[in-house]
Amino acid sequence: MAPSLPGAVALDAVGGDNAPEVTVQGALEVVERFGIPVLLVGPHRTVRRELGRFRKLPDGLELVDAPDVVTMDDPPVVVLRKKRRSSLTVCAELVGEGHAVAMVTAGNTGAAWVAAKARIGLIDGIERPALAAMLPSAKGHTLVLDVGATIECRPEHLLRFALMGSIYADAVLGVENPRVGLISVGEEEGKGGRRVREQHEALKEAGVNFIGNVEGRDIFLGDVDVVVCDGFTGNVILKVAEGVGELLVNVLKEETRRSPVYSAGLLAAKGAFRNLKRRVDYSEYGGAPLLGVRGPCLIGHGRSNAKAIVNAVRSAAAYAASDAVGQIARRAGGLVARGADRAPKGSDSDA
Repeated sequence: MAPSLPGAVALDAVGGDNAPEVTVQGALEVVERFGIPVLLVGPHRTVRRELGRFRKLPDGLELVDAPDVVTMDDPPVVVLRKKRRSSLTVCAELVGEGHAVAMVTAGNTGAAWVAAKARIGLIDGIERPALAAMLPSAKGHTLVLDVGATIECRPEHLLRFALMGSIYADAVLGVENPRVGLISVGEEEGKGGRRVREQHEALKEAGVNFIGNVEGRDIFLGDVDVVVCDGFTGNVILKVAEGVGELLVNVLKEETRRSPVYSAGLLAAKGAFRNLKRRVDYSEYGGAPLLGVRGPCLIGHGRSNAKAIVNAVRSAAAYAASDAVGQIARRAGGLVARGADRAPKGSDSDA
């Protein structure tokens, strides 16, 4: 029987290192506190056992059976071959068939985007999806894409990443006329080698507020709103940022234990310390949108806690309520129509 919760977000109940405990906890919280309906997808017995204290499910929460479980070690194509009724596949099907407005998972990233591509489909004119992550900056946050969905990129892929990132920042994050930069080893237009120069030329045709090359430090200084790069570079940036954030918090904690003076100082500045933790905590952002598919899909950190799940579902609902997918579809179609996706002559981008 088809689910019957209008406007629901499909949540992968068994995706992530701490599932299903944190996913169930997050689902209950988002239903009760924010009134966002959730389809909790996973093996029925496993999920029902986690919900054992409820004889009757809370209003706004519905279970959808998906007997197969994809592990973090599984190859991405397992969702199309051996585990066709996995929670990831079923979540994507629910979105593709219109039973859910968005999907959220903290599970296997590669398998999630394979399932989304197969069951939801790519937007016409988008060849490769992009995973977009929000990183903290001195002036708020910076959207970085791709951070792992497309490891090697041609200039026309980055052109679309710039377009999708700009639309998402505007329609979902509320950033008016977002500044878009291309990651490079220098701000000058000629820096970065032949491939980056080709990418720079392509981004001029994206129809966005392209400000040129930016360096890694600019992501955190707040001088750019959207940064585009290939998935390999973006993933390294993301993991370094996570590591530095955890380092800052841990060093502060360690120093306070070494000295009563430092401890007293931290106590006096506990508000500032709390704000620092919030700004570098990935759970505040919930998940990274997989841009380029026909329906909203958010992929969270494998270590997601209940707070991250709540924020991911809230972000997915906001993404679904916006017209971001429609805008991307219209603008991508326009790029193809005017031939702006062609690589420069003599390009070695396919190498």
